[in-house]
Amino acid sequence: MTHKIEELLHIMARLRDPDKGCPWDRKQNWHSIAPYTLEEAYEVADAIEQEDFDELKGELGDLLFQVVFYARLGEEEGRFDFNDIVDAICEKMIRRHPHVFGDAQHEDEAELKAAWEAEKSREREQKHDSSSVLQGVALALPALVRADKLQKRAARVGFDWPDAAGAMDKLLEELQEVQQAVDAADAEAIKDELGDLLFAAVNIARLLGEDAEQALRRGNRKFEARFRYMEKLLQAQGQEDLAALDLEQLEEAWEHAKAQERKKQ
Repeated sequence: MTHKIEELLHIMARLRDPDKGCPWDRKQNWHSIAPYTLEEAYEVADAIEQEDFDELKGELGDLLFQVVFYARLGEEEGRFDFNDIVDAICEKMIRRHPHVFGDAQHEDEAELKAAWEAEKSREREQKHDSSSVLQGVALALPALVRADKLQKRAARVGFDWPDAAGAMDKLLEELQEVQQAVDAADAEAIKDELGDLLFAAVNIARLLGEDAEQALRRGNRKFEARFRYMEKLLQAQGQEDLAALDLEQLEEAWEHAKAQERKKQ
């Protein structure tokens, strides 16, 4: 059976019906739904990471439902409806792609990107009436993602390292400052310097053409795979309680896991 978007909109309206709707759905509002939207977006990313496309289909549906939920809230308050959302994104995409939907021409990808960013900048100025190039970088973004966006914005006006070498030197400088804060037992300074250290690490990733968020996700997967192998190895040796082992035993098993990983590469 093929379902259409109109059916999904109708389901949402039924769920929000004041008399016969779902009690949970009826009590939701803009703020209570927002965390679920973030969760659904991460589940989409996770399904892509796992290349589980059957799961991805369902997760994309969950994410679409979030949009439909917001559309219903907007309609109930007389602000906008689902069609207004569709109109807004269609108009934006057409406006930002004059080289596809209009007569604009660009010599190369760099020129195309510059035109894209110029249009986005113009849109931000119209929305916020602000001269700051950092205006509009959402506070709710994951910290690594937001750091990357802030750095890219600053780079547009030339506030950037010429290459990753300078950023690497800065990382070492920040690491020394973390150590100084630790030596001084200054809790507030430790927090500040750790933030600077992570920000510098994001800068290196950006200048190397890598995505810091994806790099960390890759590091997480690597750690998890090695740790799970280490657990199985020790359990096969009769060591069920890892907490009872000393660090030297754990390190030995960890190095074995790394060696096995290298053999597979």
